[in-house]
Amino acid sequence: MTPNILITVSSTATADLETSACLIPVLAGEPMQPALATLSGQTGLPEAVLESAFRAGRNEVLPVYRPDGSVVLLLGLGGQPAVLDWFRVTRKFFVGWREKLPASLTIDLRHLTSPVISDAVLESIGLGVRQGGYDLRLYQTGKAEPANLYNKEPRLTLLTSPDWQETATAVMARTQVLAEAQLAMLDLMNAPANHKTPQTLADWAVASGQAHGYPVRVLDQAQLEAEGLGALLSVSQGSDVPPVLIIGDYSPGTPGPWPTVGLVGKGVTFDTGGVSIKGAANMHLMKSDMGGAAAVLGAVEVAARLQLPVRVIGIVPSTENSTDGRSTKPGDVVTAYNGKTIEVIDTDAEGRVILADGLSYLLANYQPDYLIDLATLTGSVITTLGYHAAGLFTPSDTLASQLAGAADQSGEKVWRLPVWDEYSEDLKSDVADVKNFSGKPLAGAITAAKFLEVFTASHPAWAHLDIAGMAFADSEFGHQKNATAFGIRLLTTFLRHLVK
Repeated sequence: MTPNILITVSSTATADLETSACLIPVLAGEPMQPALATLSGQTGLPEAVLESAFRAGRNEVLPVYRPDGSVVLLLGLGGQPAVLDWFRVTRKFFVGWREKLPASLTIDLRHLTSPVISDAVLESIGLGVRQGGYDLRLYQTGKAEPANLYNKEPRLTLLTSPDWQETATAVMARTQVLAEAQLAMLDLMNAPANHKTPQTLADWAVASGQAHGYPVRVLDQAQLEAEGLGALLSVSQGSDVPPVLIIGDYSPGTPGPWPTVGLVGKGVTFDTGGVSIKGAANMHLMKSDMGGAAAVLGAVEVAARLQLPVRVIGIVPSTENSTDGRSTKPGDVVTAYNGKTIEVIDTDAEGRVILADGLSYLLANYQPDYLIDLATLTGSVITTLGYHAAGLFTPSDTLASQLAGAADQSGEKVWRLPVWDEYSEDLKSDVADVKNFSGKPLAGAITAAKFLEVFTASHPAWAHLDIAGMAFADSEFGHQKNATAFGIRLLTTFLRHLVK
């Protein structure tokens, strides 16, 4: 895992800080004009030279080396950057410059004022710095030690105006917790199947609960059979690796009553598609089919570490979806935890099948006020929204508004799609209560959500997030798609604002 960086906050540049490397984020266009005098003083360049040499385009970097050997780095953000832009630009800079940066660095934000600076922007900067040191080379041998800023005891200071110092200090403390959860999930998601099984996720959850003071239960295969989680068990039949159901239960240490939020995350540690086997071209990426589990595991840990005033129950049904002579076959009928029967039309639509048991188990045993599931569920949602937003499905306008607000503040975007009853017609089975796949090459993300709705007992505050396009993406870390830890920041923001 990337070494943690302690980010301190100050409103005054000491002599020591003035001789270290200094990074100054700059907005393009009109906002740059009033900042030119300040930037000129910090870089030693005349305003006219500075304006002609640096346009502050997104990801543009202008290093200015001073006679004393220190360096000022101007980092362009483009015009009107969104919350996610602050994160991405910051992360990209640190990935590109981390081998050149000294162990002591200042990020100077004093020239930026409200409404440019906000809680969400500060959080994005903090997360971008910390993720900027992520090392994707999990199993490479002979790796060099991380250089300078990401090695051992780095020191980074955030300079803000005095009126933002208290807020920035609190935000940096929160981002340290968020980043540690995100980095842990990046490692888990990027791990291949021979280094990651359902038990690996369970072990991580147990260790997290022990470290941060919340109980974690893990149901093994015998317990799953005894309790009747037939949907989860049906997906695992073709694998030699046994399935588990992970249950993390964080409760605030102060007296309530607090709202109870139930989270369910799809934890398929590798997905071949089963008998309905996938094509070979991108199957290696199916180690990532646990993005929903990563979001849930990370969010529960963050809630516990931040002591949020809300009870959070995180359930992860986890399995491989492999294939052999014992595999569930298309046309088989299986019985879920709530007693409903499922006709399995497509064994590659396995995520919704295991979520059926996760949702049913949570509702029957915990009675949450809010019920949210997350999954890398369909290619259909990528066709609809591309790689820019998760699909949000909920019949509740209130919950949709709350999640959309959390998405706006966190930068982890969602877009609401319909869950009209008309789509249920596509899931009618001749032999069972419901079938897991419509068989039609259209509205796939919506019909998947309608399938899940069958197992929500008409909960008034249920939402499904299809994060297939967001959990694994192109990034600066490697040459092919890799994990993003999408959802942890979104869920944390939702939880933080739930009781305000």
